Amino acid sequence: MKILILNSSPRRNGNISKMLEVMKQEIECCNAEAVYVRVPELKVRPCIGCMKCRSSLRCCLPEDDAQRVLQSIRDADALIIGAPCYWGNMPGELKVLFDRMVYGMMGENSLGMPLALHKGKKVIIVSTCTTPYPFNILYNQTRGVVKALKEILKWSGFKVVKAIEKGGTRKHPDLTSKEISHCKRAVHKLL
Repeated sequence: MKILILNSSPRRNGNISKMLEVMKQEIECCNAEAVYVRVPELKVRPCIGCMKCRSSLRCCLPEDDAQRVLQSIRDADALIIGAPCYWGNMPGELKVLFDRMVYGMMGENSLGMPLALHKGKKVIIVSTCTTPYPFNILYNQTRGVVKALKEILKWSGFKVVKAIEKGGTRKHPDLTSKEISHCKRAVHKLL
């Protein structure tokens, strides 16, 4: 089994990175393959909204990392996405990446209705923010990230099997043993 991990946090030693590293190690302990991608390091031009990809099934922009990540998603059996909260949503680099890959995530039938291209694949969403618990959820901080990603993933056919939300990272910058255990257990929902 191959699991793609998309880390959209710019912080190499932040909570998202720590949580995803725990999950990566758990995947490898279970004799599965983990492919790890740091989204902030990718070279991806923004979508120009030409809509040509909807009919040609390829992006008209010169090839960059968006096409490579899309191929990794196609090759993966499951996905883990880590996204810190930026204004109640995912980081811009992650949104730009998904914008550029729309033609490979969701198709259309003859009436223009969406067709999921990754039906049956599972995904875990991991999000963090400085807003303390439970306000990270009540004020749609980590919950806003999860909601936005669920919308993209739903239309792409992915089944969200777990969403892990950690609030209050400013006051509690380290992972607790309970949070580490939570990350490890979540991985088993993909296997």
